[in-house]
Amino acid sequence: MPNLAETKFSILDLVPVREDKSILSSLHHALELAKHAESLGYERLWLAEHHNMSGIASSATSVLLGYLLANTKTLKVGSGGIMLPNHAPLVVAEQFGTLATLYPERIELGLGRAPGTDQNTMRALRRGQRETEDQFPQDVLEILQYFKDPQPEQRIIATPGQSTHVPVWLLGSSLFSAQLAAKLGLPYSFASHFAPRMLGQAIEIYRDNFKPSEYLDKPYVSMGVPTVIADSDEEAHFLATSPYQRIIAMFRNQRGKLKPPIHNIDEIWSPSEKMSVQQFFGMAQIGSKDTVKAGLERLLQRYEVDEFIFTCDIYDIDKRLKNFDLLMEIKNSI
Repeated sequence: MPNLAETKFSILDLVPVREDKSILSSLHHALELAKHAESLGYERLWLAEHHNMSGIASSATSVLLGYLLANTKTLKVGSGGIMLPNHAPLVVAEQFGTLATLYPERIELGLGRAPGTDQNTMRALRRGQRETEDQFPQDVLEILQYFKDPQPEQRIIATPGQSTHVPVWLLGSSLFSAQLAAKLGLPYSFASHFAPRMLGQAIEIYRDNFKPSEYLDKPYVSMGVPTVIADSDEEAHFLATSPYQRIIAMFRNQRGKLKPPIHNIDEIWSPSEKMSVQQFFGMAQIGSKDTVKAGLERLLQRYEVDEFIFTCDIYDIDKRLKNFDLLMEIKNSI
């Protein structure tokens, strides 16, 4: 049975833009968090691609990854993920091949199957192209080939990219990517930080159907876990009202910047919205260090994942960094 000391801890940063801060400050804080993660011994830090969202600054994911790589030394960084329907596979391979050439053994490519944005923005990204989610398996295979040694008579060579062997992960919030990751023998990360409903079923499908490959000899699973850790349960639940407000706004189609915490969230949400937020954060661990430790142990006992990848949308930057301090204290206390 796995334990927390053996489980890898990683971070997924959405690079939130705070209500009273600039986008530049969010980008600088992304680097501050990456340096902090490196000093604490986190396994990896990923950025997620989002577009047309005033509260998320990680849209140019590969560019921002280059900024983090240039200013850290050992931390593995990557995408969690690049939304593949928005991009030509060759462009993705060249971007990540360039990063891998500049920073060997430090860049990872997590691929998502959904566009991750609204229909109008999707059309603006694609400029009339007809890529669909159904093309995802073929696009993944194309990218994998661009990172391998070139085959005889291969007509298109990713330069840089070819022979860089960038590690590729598949990401998902449903069962499709679990099946594809198993078939291709790739590591799999489930987006339970926002869509926890199918987590158990997806992990079971992935493990039951996994085929050893040149990439992995056995299944490897990570799961997303939202966290808000503070000195007391009461303070943590107060701080958690910032991400709660973000999700309420999303439900109301009023996406905006991250808001400060409030003392009475019941004044904001309706009963149905409260239920929806609780479902959205079904895997969230909110409370003191002891409370979160117990919660993570329950998750590990139930799902036996290899890795937790943590999100945190605490408004106060110092308290957000402390959240990741406390997580690593939990891991190291076992």
